[in-house]
Amino acid sequence: MTGGRRVLAAAAADVVCVVAFAATGRRSHAEGLDLVGTAGTAAPFLGGLALGWLAGRGWREPLSPLRTGVPAWVGAVAGGMVLRRVTGEGTAPSFVVVASVVLGATLVGWRGVAAAVRRRSAS
Repeated sequence: MTGGRRVLAAAAADVVCVVAFAATGRRSHAEGLDLVGTAGTAAPFLGGLALGWLAGRGWREPLSPLRTGVPAWVGAVAGGMVLRRVTGEGTAPSFVVVASVVLGATLVGWRGVAAAVRRRSAS
């Protein structure tokens, strides 16, 4: 996979992780899975994700769990919570914990799995 395609694939995987988090949260709170509602729930976290990618220069090593995964995770959670607070949405401590765990497991986790697969196929 070329560098540009790798960046796009990693960014797309991150967006899928954030949207899945938002959709799952909406579903578990019986808020419905309509497109507009899910997009509204995901938007602050996607904005934070974009900030994390910029801060970590994610395009340089898009598959790295530490160099891109961690900044993407921190950006998604911290930026997402700040944007939720600014727009009057909830940021209860339990929600911050759940968001941190789920987004960390997915945004860093898929990269860890990909790294393990790459190491295994290289040996």
